[in-house]
Amino acid sequence: MNATVSLALSFPLIVFTVLLALLAVYWLLVMLRLAPTELFEHDSLRDDNLASALVSLGFAGVPASVALSSLVVLAAALTLVVELAVLQWLPLGFFRIPVGVGVIWAAFALASPLAAGLCRRLHRRLHCHPNLSRRCLLGERVRVTRVDDEAATAVLDDDPGREVKLLGKAGNLPQAGETRILVKYLAGQEAYRSVPEQDYLDARTRLMRLHLLERHARSDHQGHGGHNGSTPSG
Repeated sequence: MNATVSLALSFPLIVFTVLLALLAVYWLLVMLRLAPTELFEHDSLRDDNLASALVSLGFAGVPASVALSSLVVLAAALTLVVELAVLQWLPLGFFRIPVGVGVIWAAFALASPLAAGLCRRLHRRLHCHPNLSRRCLLGERVRVTRVDDEAATAVLDDDPGREVKLLGKAGNLPQAGETRILVKYLAGQEAYRSVPEQDYLDARTRLMRLHLLERHARSDHQGHGGHNGSTPSG
């Protein structure tokens, strides 16, 4: 028992001990109906938020809470394996902290595609409960099956049994047979805004490039500022 507690409180496992405890409390509140399953969901993917970040990592179609839970559990399992197989046998000393940080980063990097694949297997089960899978459908690929005067009907690409209602602005309605991505949930109308798949992919590419340029500009500005600050004035 003491060995188990000591292992759970050792770095880097203590990080996952805290995260798993928080997840346990959260899901207990969900079961007691004191917290919503879609706690981190937003009505749109336009702004930078946790849900949109998870969608970009391949977690579209499931609540962010489910995606985070699977990601943390898998990363914790990988870290535990590394701790038992390698770290506990090495005399790391003060190097345990930088090594542990590297292990945490690698665990999340390896767990991300595994967790995304696991979540994709949960799609259809969640689709059977529309009340639990409305906002979390943002980022999903849909195929337009029918177009009316003011709205269109589409089915999820990976689950043709689930239909969604699409709304569009005048002159920009979805076309039958078109593949689109859900980008906004209209709660009052229980419908979605969508964009063509290629436009969505192009927008994501531009956004990623913009973030990289902003970071590069900030680093250059800080570098020049540090240089100017270190140069004695006349």
